[in-house]
Amino acid sequence: MKLILAIAVGGAIGAVGRHTVGVWALRAFGSGFPYSTLIVNVLGSFLMGALIEVMALRWNVGPELRALLTVGVLGGFTTFSTFSLDFAVLIERGQFGTALIYALGSFVLSLAGIFLGLWLFRQILA
Repeated sequence: MKLILAIAVGGAIGAVGRHTVGVWALRAFGSGFPYSTLIVNVLGSFLMGALIEVMALRWNVGPELRALLTVGVLGGFTTFSTFSLDFAVLIERGQFGTALIYALGSFVLSLAGIFLGLWLFRQILA
């Protein structure tokens, strides 16, 4: 139960952080390009890499704090950071073909999913 609570608290923090970056990016750059999404994805991926290395090499944390920071905060901030970590792990294991399939599959299938969802619910709700 502690683990679930840690993830929930972290997710709330991450979601508020994402919103805050979105408001800032809209004010700073306007709405002509999805700057906020780009910023949170790149920043979240950087932070995921940094946290994983720090926790592996210097900072011995328990499962609750690890989950709060990675699954919760960064998961709520951006799911792209988790994708990036999964991809990096495959590359570091030398599974280049699997990493390529994962990246292309994630990209293509996620885009297909969004367009399918848009189309399907336009049909249902029209």
